[in-house]
Parts: sequence; C-alpha cells; structure tokens
Amino acid sequence: MSWSKSEGARGYHHGNLKEALVRAALELIAQKGPGGFTFAEAARAAGVSPAAPYRHFRDRDELMADVARRGFEAFEAALAAAWDKGRPNPSAALERLGKAYLAFARTEPAYYAAMFEAGVPLDSSPELRAAGDRAFAVLRTAAEAVAAAIPAGARPPALMMALHIWSLAHGIAALFARGDGARRSLPMSPEDLLEAGTLIYLQGLGAPPRT
Repeated sequence: MSWSKSEGARGYHHGNLKEALVRAALELIAQKGPGGFTFAEAARAAGVSPAAPYRHFRDRDELMADVARRGFEAFEAALAAAWDKGRPNPSAALERLGKAYLAFARTEPAYYAAMFEAGVPLDSSPELRAAGDRAFAVLRTAAEAVAAAIPAGARPPALMMALHIWSLAHGIAALFARGDGARRSLPMSPEDLLEAGTLIYLQGLGAPPRT
C-alpha cells in the first residue's frame, strides 16, 4: 500500500483507494459474509476515513457491485480457459468446465459470495450485467456444442441445457465445494458428483456416450 500524509486536517490519503476498498471488502466478505459489514467498516479496513470511499463509490451497494463484477470477470476467464474452445471434444471440455466452476467456488469464496449471495442485482450497473452475461455465455457455448451431437428431433434448446447444467454445478458448488465453513461433507468429491450428475442428465437427453 502507498500512503501519503496530506496537509492540514485532511489526514491520510491512500495511493490507490478504490483497489484498497475492493480488497477490504473481499476480506470482510471472507470473515463475515457478504451482508456482514457496513460501508464504514470497509473504509476502516482499508485504513481510511468513513467519508473517503464516497470518492469512488456511491454507497455500499455500488462497492459490492464492483466486487461482483471483478468476480464475474475472473470467473469468465477461468471457465473460458477450461472450455478451451471445446477441445479435444465437447464432452471432455464440458467436464473440465464443470471442474473449473467448482474450483472457482472453492478458491475464490469471497468473490463467489459477492457474485451470487450478496443480493446485488445484475442490472445495478451495465458493467456488472455485461460481466455476468459473458461468464454465462461460456456455459451456453458449451451447451450448444454438446447439444449439436444430440439427434435433431430430440435436441433440446441449448439455453435450457445451459440453465440446467448451471443449476447443477451451482448447487453442488454451494453445498459441497465452497471454500468456507459452510461446506457440507460428501462421501465423494464434488467433481465426481458433478460429473455423474451431468452424465446422467446428458444420457437422458440422448447425447452420445462420452469417448
């Protein structure tokens, strides 16, 4: 952190206040949950006065929206890297994508909570909406590729498939793969559970066996 003392009664100024507030919010989310702290507490954790955050954020909700946006951007990057344009085949790439989903929930619990558990509407900012849509687009692209292998007469809408797979991955992540103390125990790995659930789902739709 870079600190400099200003003249007079203005006290201390942070060299990169916006970034410091985001990091402070992430630390507080990890400690207390996404609803467990105030805007003033975020300022205190960043080492600035309660008035200082208003230079960058209208209120706590706007701070949380920015944290969620950053989370979705990192989430999109992780999912896209795992999908890898569907190589070597969509089924194998989808399995990697599911593992990446669970890994993000486990390794970035504060971001994950800000994205999905903070009650921040995606439409609270155009940037947040766009970031969330881009992350979901990776999953939809994967669903479209997998759906293409299903006979045309039985092929479901790719959007429906994407929503079903997302719901399955998100439920397993929230219950069994999260990186905090709320994680439930499971007699198998979350990755194995997701793989089995996805396989059963796709077979029920008539997808060809995975090679």
